Amino acid sequence: MRGADREQSAMFSYISAERRVPQDHPLRPIRAMADAALEQLGPCFETIYARSGRPSIAPEKLLRALLLQVLYTVRSERLLMEQLDYNFLFRWFVGLNIDDKVWDVTVFTKNRERLLKGEVAEGFFTAVVDQARTQGLLSDEHFTVDGTLIEAWASHKSFKCKVHPDQHTPPDDRGNPSVDFHGERRSNLTHQSTSDPQACLARKGAGKEAKLSYAGHVLMENRNGIAVNGCVTQASGRAEPQAAIAMVEAIPSWHRITLGADKGYDSKQFVEELRDHQVTPHLACKPTTIIDARTTRHRGYLLSQQKRKRIEEIFGWLKTVGGLRKTRHRGVARVGWMFRFALAAYNLLTMRNLLLTVAA
Repeated sequence: MRGADREQSAMFSYISAERRVPQDHPLRPIRAMADAALEQLGPCFETIYARSGRPSIAPEKLLRALLLQVLYTVRSERLLMEQLDYNFLFRWFVGLNIDDKVWDVTVFTKNRERLLKGEVAEGFFTAVVDQARTQGLLSDEHFTVDGTLIEAWASHKSFKCKVHPDQHTPPDDRGNPSVDFHGERRSNLTHQSTSDPQACLARKGAGKEAKLSYAGHVLMENRNGIAVNGCVTQASGRAEPQAAIAMVEAIPSWHRITLGADKGYDSKQFVEELRDHQVTPHLACKPTTIIDARTTRHRGYLLSQQKRKRIEEIFGWLKTVGGLRKTRHRGVARVGWMFRFALAAYNLLTMRNLLLTVAA
């Protein structure tokens, strides 16, 4: 018998969002680990929110929503709110009932500065890494460091001379002028973006085009490829080694460790700084390297060279799924906030896969 094509929807439903989500759904273990990390941030939330006044949207729900935005590559917060309005899976993950009203998209804008000043992304990332350490997923001896360029949310037309910023702007169209920079020498010393003053002109290598960018840095442990530290700096020639030394100093270790990296880090100054910090440099060697056979002859050096390539998986995920190929934020602080938060999302995904493998 053919069923009737009725358009009238039911007025009531007796199935909750919790029951609609399958017990083996991949988001369930991520939700559990995220809730445990957010619980540790409770004292931090108490300090950045007032004790009186009208209650705000719970910061835990805001962070869970941003976590969905990273995991599902939702390109804007407005589209995220649209998904949250009718997607039962998203409502369950964030913690909204089926009849709860979705908040306005401007809530993210109003709370971003508060969460930024409270270093919530760094605290969330640290809490996730602590969970991985508690579950025995981290190595405390072998690490890898690398950096990448994150394209800034700024146009080449905004990169203007600091002394005469309007010399190339035609009077007929100031919003989108037809600018010709042919033959002009531009550098970060003489020019600056009017849209994002902290973005710097940088290129990935010789022969590549230069773009307004930030430098993202990741420190990875070599056992399972989990990011244990990360930061964003302005893109400069010394950004990668300086960030690497800063992250090495933050490693909680009292014994000698190894650090793998590509040839871009192989310089005499960087190697000497690593050795001063009791770090064995397992770097890919240039022809002029000062790293000799006392380091390269050991099997551990070859293992570090194999493991260090896994850090590219982190950058690949951040730029494709995490939406950080071109950032939607401006300024080192905001871009760094989102970078660390996306790293935490990557770690949650990796930890879920590792724990499922162990359980199987």
